Amino acid sequence: MSANPRADQSVLLREDREGVCTLTLNRPQQMNLLTAEMLCALQDSFDDISENEKIRVVILAASGKGFCAGHDLKEIRALKELPRIEKLFAQCSRMMQTITALPQPVIARVQGAAAAAGCQLVAQCDLAVASATAKFTTPGVTWGFFCSTPGVAVGRNLLRKRAMEMLLTGEVIDAAKALEWGLVNRVVSSESLFEETWKLARQIAEKPRETVAAGKRAFYGQMDMGVEKAYALASSVIAASFAGDEGREGMNAFIEKRPPSRK
Repeated sequence: MSANPRADQSVLLREDREGVCTLTLNRPQQMNLLTAEMLCALQDSFDDISENEKIRVVILAASGKGFCAGHDLKEIRALKELPRIEKLFAQCSRMMQTITALPQPVIARVQGAAAAAGCQLVAQCDLAVASATAKFTTPGVTWGFFCSTPGVAVGRNLLRKRAMEMLLTGEVIDAAKALEWGLVNRVVSSESLFEETWKLARQIAEKPRETVAAGKRAFYGQMDMGVEKAYALASSVIAASFAGDEGREGMNAFIEKRPPSRK
């Protein structure tokens, strides 16, 4: 267990036990949004874990009812200028790629809604175990900012037409469909989510560390050639969307809880 006396106030909690590190997004009232602060906390934790040979597996979890609702639109709106928005998405893309680069497998433990970059986060993890009540969506297109960066990870998990259906419609899919489409590995009851995720983590943690690390590295090396360029392109597209007129109006409408105005 992390020895932080103010752990309950931290945006990210950490617990190390039996070779498994559990990182918990800890802003339940804000649906665990991927703010710059949260991204920094995740990046710092992943950087530390990558050098820790005692950690064999990482579980990425979240507190509260929802897993993660993506980026904080109020934060993006306040950034205003394109270069500042691009910097935020570059920060997010770096963190996402760090998950793949880690020698340890990362398992998402999804107890609730995962939207936009939250859905991206699930897709970016090596494995995902979801509660039967979990839901997934990439709704940016509805508000004027296409979920291009989530599309990088989602598009590498799902068949292309399934991914495009999520990205073009913004519709919510339930856990059963997420399993069918390949976004998650397992769907379990809410009551058994913790236990089943832990069981999977421990099963992997018992495997030879160097073999697992080499196998993960080789798997992504041959599957995801060009992901850095993909993220660079997607980041520029989504940042421009947020900085443009449609994106600004969409953010205002979302924050103000009204339909967006369209020309």
